[in-house]
Amino acid sequence: MGKSEIIFGNKMSKKTIKSANGSKRKYVKKFGDDSNVDYKLAIEDNKYIGDSLGVKNIIIRREDNTPSTNGLNPINAGLDSGFDKEKGIIVGNIRMGFGHYRISMAIASAANALGYTPYWMDLNSYTQTTGGKVINAQNELYSLGSRISQKSKLFNRVVWEPMNYEGFKKISYNSSDQKNAELMTSVFKNVPKDIPLVGTHVWPAQAAVHAGMKYVVNAIPDNWPMALHLAEGSLHTVQTHSSLLGYRNLNGMNGKKILNTMTSKDICYTGHYIDYELVDNIEKDCEQRINRARNKKPVRFLLTIGGAGAQREIFASIIKYLLKAIKAGKACLYVNVGDYKNVWDELIAEIPEMKEYATEHFNNWEDTTTFANKALDENEEITGIHGFYHENIFEAVYCTNILMRSCDILVTKPSELSFYPVPKLFIKRVGGHEKWGAIHSAEIGDGTYECEDIPHTLQMIKMFINNRETIVEMCENIKANKKAEIYDGAIKVVKKAFELRDKQ
Repeated sequence: MGKSEIIFGNKMSKKTIKSANGSKRKYVKKFGDDSNVDYKLAIEDNKYIGDSLGVKNIIIRREDNTPSTNGLNPINAGLDSGFDKEKGIIVGNIRMGFGHYRISMAIASAANALGYTPYWMDLNSYTQTTGGKVINAQNELYSLGSRISQKSKLFNRVVWEPMNYEGFKKISYNSSDQKNAELMTSVFKNVPKDIPLVGTHVWPAQAAVHAGMKYVVNAIPDNWPMALHLAEGSLHTVQTHSSLLGYRNLNGMNGKKILNTMTSKDICYTGHYIDYELVDNIEKDCEQRINRARNKKPVRFLLTIGGAGAQREIFASIIKYLLKAIKAGKACLYVNVGDYKNVWDELIAEIPEMKEYATEHFNNWEDTTTFANKALDENEEITGIHGFYHENIFEAVYCTNILMRSCDILVTKPSELSFYPVPKLFIKRVGGHEKWGAIHSAEIGDGTYECEDIPHTLQMIKMFINNRETIVEMCENIKANKKAEIYDGAIKVVKKAFELRDKQ
């Protein structure tokens, strides 16, 4: 029986299996079936994060033998060609908002630090494949739901929260995903099957297993156990001990029914998936935050607006509130709008007073990195508002990472950024599963609880400005967490991937 019919020894109902088969047929009818297509591959240097993280892209070569992207350097194509089978590791991902790309960068950073070569394999970028089209269709649907949930409290309460919290938790949901993942395997034909692969979204992990990849790690992003993230046949890794127990017992994934469990061969705890560069500099960065706090320097707030610019209303309220403190030299602000310049334009239109204090760092990576490095100088005074926009997805995502080191407070929804080693203020979540990221962060002391409305968010902003010891306390907790290896998850994930291979 297939992976959509029995999941960790739990037999699916005939209704669930029928629904899963129907889901696959629907996508085949809409996008075709390319399982017999022989996609020739090439390796190219990633011109955006290649130098810093050692990343190389896996691309599909065109029929005329030219690379499928412009301005880069194709190395080779075909089975075994161009792949370093000894030191290579594939980071399988999709672009779904910014979260999974950010986790992928953390894994690539760790691999590079350990002397391995990270190959970037974005299934969503293979737009000519059936799998790429399926992923894009599901992404668009999820993005639409996310935007509607921010505008309609009724939709959020009745549809969005229940789906993200309980719908994705059901083991029956995994059945359909497993079936759909069969449509994502064609691009793996010319990938050596004995290269370790880390999936930072479940679909690449599932597709890799279906395609016969031998050593697959499924790096689960969320702190709320959901069957959505199951990829049987891979080694699942989690960032917290509470989620480890929930996944191991498949707790609540079929109502109150007790399910057959996962084993220690199926899942393990690693800790938070964090870039090596961020972990390596924790003590230095925290000491600089502590010094700024005790010397009453302006509190540096970093607002990161990812995805489709969800929660713009909350960010606009924060900026309006902070303007007085910025003018008085009590606060300064970084705003990363990612690859959505319209969000910045809308903020400027709504808050024209921003212009007086705003410096725009737009589509100029050299300027952005120069500013980020300057802000790390403890003698450098940073004031005003600094806006960041980059049309390239790699720069848009990584911008937050390099700004994170010099900020005092990261303002974010409790998503993948919940796990990063920087003091955090959590605004209202997008989807019920996210709240557990804020709960975990608050319990280990490196972030606030989730502020579920604007007044409570502004109250927290005021506290950080007026009570600097809160920043100091969070920084001390972050340093203690590092000693406990809480932030070493990315390094451990990469090591686990190669352990799978070496054991064989």
